[in-house]
Amino acid sequence: MTDPKSAFLKTITARGFVHQCTDTEALDAALSEGTPKICYIGFDCTADSLHVGSLLPIMLLRWFQKSGF
Repeated sequence: MTDPKSAFLKTITARGFVHQCTDTEALDAALSEGTPKICYIGFDCTADSLHVGSLLPIMLLRWFQKSGF
């Protein structure tokens, strides 16, 4: 893939979070079109606390938010 247009895809690719994608160009086009996107992370609300394994999805959600979505 060439340099992504989407700031979110550019960030997660540069940080090594994208290992494989079926259609990277279509994903980049969808993320670059400017329409609002929805992202969801589910946590167990009955748990006593979050753990370090929750950090990566939270960081990805934050990068998604900082990218304008």
